[in-house]
Amino acid sequence: MKLQPDRISSANVISGYTPQHIAINGQPWTQSMLVPWAGEVGSWDVTRFDEMSAGHLASVAQLAPELVIIGTGARQRFLRPDVLRPLIEARIGFEIMDTAAACRTYNILVSEGRSVVAALLLEIAG
Repeated sequence: MKLQPDRISSANVISGYTPQHIAINGQPWTQSMLVPWAGEVGSWDVTRFDEMSAGHLASVAQLAPELVIIGTGARQRFLRPDVLRPLIEARIGFEIMDTAAACRTYNILVSEGRSVVAALLLEIAG
Protein backbone atom coordinates (compact mmCIF):
# COMPACT_ATOMS: atom_id res chain seq x y z
CA MET A 1 0.00 0.00 0.00
CA LYS A 2 1.37 3.41 -0.94
CA LEU A 3 1.21 5.79 2.00
CA GLN A 4 2.66 9.11 0.92
CA PRO A 5 3.34 10.42 -2.58
CA ASP A 6 5.95 13.06 -1.73
CA ARG A 7 8.50 13.87 0.93
CA ILE A 8 7.52 16.43 3.55
CA SER A 9 10.34 19.01 3.45
CA SER A 10 13.46 17.23 4.73
CA ALA A 11 11.63 14.81 7.02
CA ASN A 12 11.84 11.06 6.62
CA VAL A 13 8.55 9.79 5.19
CA ILE A 14 7.24 6.24 5.02
CA SER A 15 6.27 5.93 1.38
CA GLY A 16 5.00 2.34 1.34
CA TYR A 17 4.32 -0.72 3.46
CA THR A 18 3.78 -4.43 2.91
CA PRO A 19 4.27 -7.23 5.44
CA GLN A 20 7.62 -7.94 3.73
CA HIS A 21 9.06 -4.43 3.41
CA ILE A 22 8.74 -0.79 4.35
CA ALA A 23 9.77 1.99 1.98
CA ILE A 24 11.34 5.07 3.54
CA ASN A 25 11.70 8.05 1.19
CA GLY A 26 11.17 5.56 -1.66
CA GLN A 27 13.95 3.21 -0.48
CA PRO A 28 12.72 -0.32 0.44
CA TRP A 29 13.83 -1.92 3.72
CA THR A 30 13.30 -5.60 4.50
CA GLN A 31 14.22 -5.60 8.18
CA SER A 32 13.10 -3.92 11.36
CA MET A 33 14.13 -0.28 11.49
CA LEU A 34 14.22 3.00 13.37
CA VAL A 35 12.80 5.91 11.44
CA PRO A 36 13.54 9.30 13.06
CA TRP A 37 11.67 12.40 11.92
CA ALA A 38 14.97 13.69 10.51
CA GLY A 39 18.41 12.25 10.06
CA GLU A 40 19.55 8.78 9.21
CA VAL A 41 17.17 5.84 9.05
CA GLY A 42 18.77 2.74 10.55
CA SER A 43 18.19 -0.93 11.04
CA TRP A 44 16.87 -2.07 14.42
CA ASP A 45 18.22 -5.38 15.64
CA VAL A 46 14.84 -6.86 16.59
CA THR A 47 13.55 -9.77 14.52
CA ARG A 48 10.77 -11.08 16.77
CA PHE A 49 8.39 -9.37 19.16
CA ASP A 50 9.28 -11.63 22.08
CA GLU A 51 12.96 -10.68 21.89
CA MET A 52 12.30 -6.93 22.31
CA SER A 53 14.11 -5.68 25.42
CA ALA A 54 14.73 -2.50 27.39
CA GLY A 55 18.09 -2.25 25.59
CA HIS A 56 16.32 -1.99 22.25
CA LEU A 57 14.20 0.90 23.52
CA ALA A 58 17.19 2.55 25.21
CA SER A 59 18.69 3.01 21.74
CA VAL A 60 15.45 4.69 20.67
CA ALA A 61 15.46 6.97 23.74
CA GLN A 62 18.95 8.20 22.78
CA LEU A 63 17.41 9.85 19.71
CA ALA A 64 15.50 12.16 22.12
CA PRO A 65 12.13 12.37 20.34
CA GLU A 66 9.01 13.71 21.99
CA LEU A 67 7.13 10.56 20.95
CA VAL A 68 7.94 7.00 19.86
CA ILE A 69 5.56 4.95 17.73
CA ILE A 70 6.28 1.25 18.25
CA GLY A 71 5.10 -1.06 15.48
CA THR A 72 4.79 -4.62 16.82
CA GLY A 73 4.47 -6.56 13.56
CA ALA A 74 1.33 -7.89 11.90
CA ARG A 75 -0.77 -7.44 15.03
CA GLN A 76 -0.81 -5.13 18.02
CA ARG A 77 0.91 -6.59 21.07
CA PHE A 78 1.79 -4.79 24.27
CA LEU A 79 5.21 -4.58 25.88
CA ARG A 80 5.90 -5.20 29.56
CA PRO A 81 6.60 -2.09 31.68
CA ASP A 82 10.23 -3.19 32.30
CA VAL A 83 10.84 -3.17 28.51
CA LEU A 84 9.33 0.33 28.25
CA ARG A 85 11.34 1.65 31.23
CA PRO A 86 13.95 3.59 29.14
CA LEU A 87 11.19 5.62 27.48
CA ILE A 88 9.32 6.15 30.74
CA GLU A 89 12.45 7.30 32.59
CA ALA A 90 13.37 9.67 29.76
CA ARG A 91 9.81 11.07 29.83
CA ILE A 92 9.30 10.19 26.17
CA GLY A 93 5.73 9.47 25.15
CA PHE A 94 4.99 6.26 23.27
CA GLU A 95 2.19 4.50 21.45
CA ILE A 96 2.10 0.81 20.58
CA MET A 97 0.25 -0.48 17.51
CA ASP A 98 0.65 -2.93 14.64
CA THR A 99 3.34 -1.94 12.15
CA ALA A 100 0.94 -0.86 9.37
CA ALA A 101 -0.87 1.52 11.75
CA ALA A 102 2.47 2.73 13.10
CA CYS A 103 3.57 3.67 9.56
CA ARG A 104 0.40 5.70 8.96
CA THR A 105 0.52 7.38 12.38
CA TYR A 106 4.20 8.27 11.99
CA ASN A 107 3.50 10.05 8.68
CA ILE A 108 0.68 12.07 10.22
CA LEU A 109 2.87 13.18 13.12
CA VAL A 110 5.78 14.07 10.82
CA SER A 111 3.42 16.14 8.65
CA GLU A 112 2.56 18.10 11.80
CA GLY A 113 6.25 18.82 12.40
CA ARG A 114 6.53 16.58 15.46
CA SER A 115 9.81 15.03 16.62
CA VAL A 116 8.79 11.40 16.41
CA VAL A 117 10.61 8.10 15.92
CA ALA A 118 8.97 5.01 14.46
CA ALA A 119 10.44 1.77 15.85
CA LEU A 120 9.09 -0.71 13.32
CA LEU A 121 9.20 -4.49 13.67
CA LEU A 122 9.17 -6.58 10.49
CA GLU A 123 8.88 -10.27 11.31
CA ILE A 124 9.99 -11.95 8.12
CA ALA A 125 9.57 -15.71 8.05
CA GLY A 126 12.95 -17.25 7.35
